[in-house]
Amino acid sequence: MSAQPPSFDPAATAPHAGARHWRRHVLLALLAVLAVWFGIISVRIARQSSRDETRSADVIVIFGAAEYAGHPSPVLRARLEHAFQLYQQHLAPLIITTGGYGQDQRYSEGGVARDYLIKRGVPENQIIAETQSSNTERATERVANIMRTNGMQTCLAVSDGYHMFRIKRMMSSHGMTVYASPRPESLHPRWLLISREALSFTLWKLHVT
Repeated sequence: MSAQPPSFDPAATAPHAGARHWRRHVLLALLAVLAVWFGIISVRIARQSSRDETRSADVIVIFGAAEYAGHPSPVLRARLEHAFQLYQQHLAPLIITTGGYGQDQRYSEGGVARDYLIKRGVPENQIIAETQSSNTERATERVANIMRTNGMQTCLAVSDGYHMFRIKRMMSSHGMTVYASPRPESLHPRWLLISREALSFTLWKLHVT
């Protein structure tokens, strides 16, 4: 007796094809939602980056950037100079500097920023250095705690323009009122920076970071 060829039932494979088709549609829908979200957030970051909300507040908060062997990087120096000008205009009586230690454990961003401002003439007792944070989320959390401890509610945030949208949302999540005062050279950031910031904000919203 000759062997019979295996039978093929098209109906048997239909559920599998349907499942693959359904998964593909779900994936495409999720990607579309993500693309729309990413686009909206990028536009909002770009718009916020060009806004200068400078006004009187309880404290000026300088968000850290790199330091090199105890000396502020060009970006950090520009932020410090902008904050110093705000302080000279009597827009706030106190300054908080932020940023922890990198590979060189001798220097923190917050400490280097404090020392720079003291050399510029700001009295030491009018500067609070936050030196433990490792990223923006931790910095806003620690700054909010410092502000609550000292009875402060409003702050002038000094950083780069692209950074302001995320700073404001993070500080607001801790109950603080934030006015953005970006350093002037950073008011119109490149889209690469905006896209990277949109990703960082999205990861924060998803509690990934």
